[in-house]
Amino acid sequence: MLAQRIVPLVLLLMAALLHGMACCPEKAHGAEQPGSNPAWRPATPAEQAAEVPAVRPEGLPASGSVNTPRTTGTGTAGAASGGIGGAVSGGTGSTSGALAGTTQGGARVGQSGQAVARVTPGSGTLPSEHGQVWREYDISPYTARVTTTPRPEQTIVDWILRETGYETWHGEAVAVLSANRQVLRVYHTPAVQALVADVVDRFLASQAEPLAFSLRVVSLEHPNWRAKAHRALRPIAVQTAGVNAWLLEKEDAALLLADLQRRSDYREHGSPHLLVSGGQTTAVTLSRNIPYTRDVVWRQDLAGGFETVVSRADEGFVVELTPLPSVDRKLIDAMIRCELGQVERLVPVVLDVPTPAAPRQRMKIEVPQIVHFRFHERFRWPADKVLLLSLGVTPSPDGKGTGGIALPFAVTPGRSDLLVVVECKGQPRDTGRNPAAGTREAKTYHGRY
Repeated sequence: MLAQRIVPLVLLLMAALLHGMACCPEKAHGAEQPGSNPAWRPATPAEQAAEVPAVRPEGLPASGSVNTPRTTGTGTAGAASGGIGGAVSGGTGSTSGALAGTTQGGARVGQSGQAVARVTPGSGTLPSEHGQVWREYDISPYTARVTTTPRPEQTIVDWILRETGYETWHGEAVAVLSANRQVLRVYHTPAVQALVADVVDRFLASQAEPLAFSLRVVSLEHPNWRAKAHRALRPIAVQTAGVNAWLLEKEDAALLLADLQRRSDYREHGSPHLLVSGGQTTAVTLSRNIPYTRDVVWRQDLAGGFETVVSRADEGFVVELTPLPSVDRKLIDAMIRCELGQVERLVPVVLDVPTPAAPRQRMKIEVPQIVHFRFHERFRWPADKVLLLSLGVTPSPDGKGTGGIALPFAVTPGRSDLLVVVECKGQPRDTGRNPAAGTREAKTYHGRY
């Protein structure tokens, strides 16, 4: 009897609870009471899941904090002036300003809604705590006479960076280096300004007048020539491993070249006589292309069902000379760059290429085995001396040398001791000749072998 009375009571209590929850759903999920706000409505489950607490970046004023962490319906979001709240636009709760990375109160706001960097307009003047001074150099006498490049002022900027070092312009001291065809503008310390002035004077003293240079590229099968010429060679410092550099008197250099020319393995590449304007670049090149089968591509529109892809591998050398004489032309400052490439062999690879007509057909492709050598350094020597560089036993420009070294390949690639001889001949006899002609002739020289 007692159990029969308790069960109906329990059922009545459960029905009452269910009826109360259906009538007041806002109490079920714990939403705030509407109070006096007529725009208030209960938050949906999707809106509750999207709720993210407001975050104020460190260092921003607390007065500009977001009013509420909720985004409720279409009501106005809590946008405040300053702080992170200033990046949120009112009306419909849009945050497009924050997503676009706008700047609010000096802080740049990223897509995450947090400040990335604080940006200020500064004082409006260039800092000078390191004693920096502003200088403007007139470079028009040089740029007006150079016709071989569309931006001759860039050559002056490049030489200034070589002379002063790239890190000088990207350190603690505020620096400016800018140039057009008329003016070079520099903002730096007096010590750096002195180096810049020296470089500019060297360019203006030459006034783009050409100098005659002899640039010889010689290859020998064996480096034993040094035994006889060792006493006449005066070594100078070189940074690249395996490379040697010497200075010779012009008479000794002429005797050495005459002795080398009597050797059976002597080979000279390129044009020995060049006209180069101060600061400009001239090059001697020798190259050839070697064809090879690179790949097999399936083609349903072709009768055979596939197509062979033929490519070419370049080998040879390029030697670039960029000289800049001193104001009195007694010293030569030059950048010398050399690149060599040689295809040692073509490694074969056999592929299965079955077709309906030939199900067991096979095709051969080739993978080039290429060796490279690169050299790039700066040298300074007296104009009455001859610079001799030995790049070591490198890939031979013509592929014929062996260097006396047996390599464990089926076909021994060419190796040779590569020499570069640089001599300044001074002013050319024909002063009326256009300097661009000599430079253009050197750059377009291509040997075939």
